[in-house]
Amino acid sequence: MGTVENHLIELLPRKDRLHLLSVSEQVELGLGEVLCEPGNSIRHVYFPTEASISLVARIEGSPGVEVGMVGREGMLGVQMALGVATAPVHAVVQSPGAARRVGVNDFRSELAHSPALLRAMHHYLYVRMAQMATSAACLRFHLIGPRLARWLLMSQDRAHSDSFRVTHEFLAAMLGVRREGITAAASALQRSGLIEYRRGNLKVLDRLGLEAAACGCYAVEQQAYAALLC
Repeated sequence: MGTVENHLIELLPRKDRLHLLSVSEQVELGLGEVLCEPGNSIRHVYFPTEASISLVARIEGSPGVEVGMVGREGMLGVQMALGVATAPVHAVVQSPGAARRVGVNDFRSELAHSPALLRAMHHYLYVRMAQMATSAACLRFHLIGPRLARWLLMSQDRAHSDSFRVTHEFLAAMLGVRREGITAAASALQRSGLIEYRRGNLKVLDRLGLEAAACGCYAVEQQAYAALLC
């Protein structure tokens, strides 16, 4: 089967892992590809191995705001663990790359026959709930600069690289702020020597410095994940 490179799948006992992989297919997710819309039934669940996915909450008259992010540490479609095939959020590919895709009927069968998979899904569901709650509080109480630093750390974790592509427009949409605010915050991080940003290419120069600049929400989310899924 080759290297899985999705942490949730790698956590499973070998028999369960191989069976899940046997009903999955590897797909390439394209930048900006919409994987689900709120209120619609999903046809597949996704376990990213290279790609990362933004989870966006939308309300009428607004482009929405990011409430979560999924990379190889997680999966898209965890609500299936509750027997629900309806998407709760808008999911769009933030960073292109490979993912494992499983049809919902096959995934239901896997959940029914693998207690280990169901347990992992329940634990990950708790982590996702905690991330969304933290994102809501972060949006309300924290300044743009620390929020941007947190978002960049989360993206770097999922990119597994110091460099990745991102535009000011996309950052503004994900953080729910004006583009000018992102420009000012990114410029401040760059002047501090924490990042380098040129023509949509961002590079993290000082990881520890960026962690110090981020709001405490980043550490809280890391701790929640480590407590249940490491």
